[in-house]
Amino acid sequence: MKRNLIRRIVRLTALLIFPIAAFADKGGNASVTAGHNFNFDTGQVVTSGGDLSFTGSSLTYVGSAKGGVLPGYTGSSNYDLVTPTILQSLAALASNTAIPSSSLSVGTANGSILGLATNGGNAAKILITGLGPTSISFEYLTYGASGTPSLPTITKILNNYSYTPAGFVNSGIAPSSIATIFGTNLSGPAPNPLTLNTSAGSGLPTLSNGAQVTISVGGKTFNAGIYYAIPTQMAVVIPASIPTGTVSVTVSNGGQTSSPISVPIVPAALGLDTYYGIGAGLITATDAITGALITPTNSAKPGQIITLWGSGLGSDPQDSDTVFTTTPHAVNQSGVQIFFGGVPAPIQYAGSSGYPGSVQINTTVPLGVSGCAVSVAAVVNGIPSNFGTIPVATSSECSDPLFGITGSLLSALGGQSAVRAGSLSLVQSVSPNSSGTGTSTNNSALATFHTVTGAIFGGTSSYVSPGGCYVSQTVTGGGSSTSTGLDAGSITLAGPGGATYSLNELVTSKGSYFVQLPSGAITTAGGTYVATGGGGADVGRFTSTITLPNPLLSWTNQSAATTVIRSNGQSITWSGGTAGSYVVIQGTSSNATTGASGSFTCYAPQSALAFTAPSYVTNAVPAGTGTLTVQNGTKFDTFTASGLDIGYAFATAGFGENVTYQ
Repeated sequence: MKRNLIRRIVRLTALLIFPIAAFADKGGNASVTAGHNFNFDTGQVVTSGGDLSFTGSSLTYVGSAKGGVLPGYTGSSNYDLVTPTILQSLAALASNTAIPSSSLSVGTANGSILGLATNGGNAAKILITGLGPTSISFEYLTYGASGTPSLPTITKILNNYSYTPAGFVNSGIAPSSIATIFGTNLSGPAPNPLTLNTSAGSGLPTLSNGAQVTISVGGKTFNAGIYYAIPTQMAVVIPASIPTGTVSVTVSNGGQTSSPISVPIVPAALGLDTYYGIGAGLITATDAITGALITPTNSAKPGQIITLWGSGLGSDPQDSDTVFTTTPHAVNQSGVQIFFGGVPAPIQYAGSSGYPGSVQINTTVPLGVSGCAVSVAAVVNGIPSNFGTIPVATSSECSDPLFGITGSLLSALGGQSAVRAGSLSLVQSVSPNSSGTGTSTNNSALATFHTVTGAIFGGTSSYVSPGGCYVSQTVTGGGSSTSTGLDAGSITLAGPGGATYSLNELVTSKGSYFVQLPSGAITTAGGTYVATGGGGADVGRFTSTITLPNPLLSWTNQSAATTVIRSNGQSITWSGGTAGSYVVIQGTSSNATTGASGSFTCYAPQSALAFTAPSYVTNAVPAGTGTLTVQNGTKFDTFTASGLDIGYAFATAGFGENVTYQ
């Protein structure tokens, strides 16, 4: 068996927007009243100078400072994930254009995140936590700013590849795995250029850049090997001999030690590496023989043996926790399952990659799956991994005709620094009304026009090829992705009966348009709807057609779905719908005690008339209360307009149910 060098051992933070000085990072919480400025290099409110000025209605840049709202990131959880690498990747979008207050979302859960290049030559990230006509409040961190180093603080410790947050069955950390520690003042200043500590020779150090990690349990202490340490995050290897249970972790930096944080150590919790390093989307996979990277234009073939990378198969006492080794050996291979598009795949090898904490899985792509986003998930001893996708095709280039997606399109747009995208959707949803005694039918039309980074476009799990499922997991304060809105002008929708409706732009969200349609606007007989855009400052004129089927879909076992036993999966049956289209099944569940909130989304061919969300999918959302929806989605209609890289329109019609997840 030929073993390949792993493409990326850990999520190594690379360059900043600008080189940083050799000082400690500076951050905290601040509030600025209208008419005042803020200096992000010193952390001071000033009457002149600084980097950003708050006018009461906008944020304006001072001097040579520039930046912008980070597309794809909101809320405190995503704020923690914003690294200098991400700031560097978005540097091309930075400008000195003022940011209107109306375009900002607010709060620790969903607040906008800004990137900033300061007048002092440093990079900063900013989370908007409060906003009014007289003041603005925010959390900030300036990389390399002057100031006195303070006590190290750990905010979270996650699997280096999955980023699964606390509160889920797969959120623990396994021995012999790589964990990422997030926080502030964790180490000395970030070196430039950044490099990984080597695992060859004497091996990974337990003291790096002034930082040391101590794990305490049962009266014993362990020091973790360190791949890298910068002030806001570290990547470390959890020793193989750490027992399962709750351990205490501290970080020491420059003679100061953080408060301890409790971490659950579990027998196994696999995280699969994803190409864009976001814990979801395109999975990092290579040909097991040649080492060639699997991409949308070099798709995996049914029957091909490929290698997946990750961490968390379980304790590996045969390997060193710090030194590269050359003897391949299985780790918990009998407990590992891999699913492509819901189809189990045979496993040739699951075990050590040679690098401390890193594992590889050699598996055969099963027959009968295809698409640009075939879902991929692993299960180890009954515990699911994070979910991702992989392109599979009999030729080099993948294709998903239902969604108008090709491998060439994904590669082209994924390689751009920014993608300008537009979408139009027509939605009918029948769900229980607030009194619980009947149902309410909601008809609406919405459109969004926005700019996102190419990496986000190419890496997100916004859909999966029919036959598969993906899972999203967040905790309170995690937020959802956002983007920079585009002005598309006036938008109208003409229905099959001759009625015309105007979509209104939301005051608080540039580029988002919405109209609530009357009860008779969408009937069970379906029909054809034509959307017309008049053109605006950013997006030109366009026309797009959406056709709903006759009859609309009917959820035939809805009454049996009010309680979902997560360990059993969930079966869905239906009738009707558009021939040649797809059915999307989505479940959401939140746990009020832990703050964990998860969702699963499955796509099935309409012609199947039945689909079962597997137990490893439903088990990945928390026990709690939520919803289950079954909707028929039409084939995507693509449209073109000046100012857009891609535009598409579709409709969904279906049913929702309030559900208890046990």
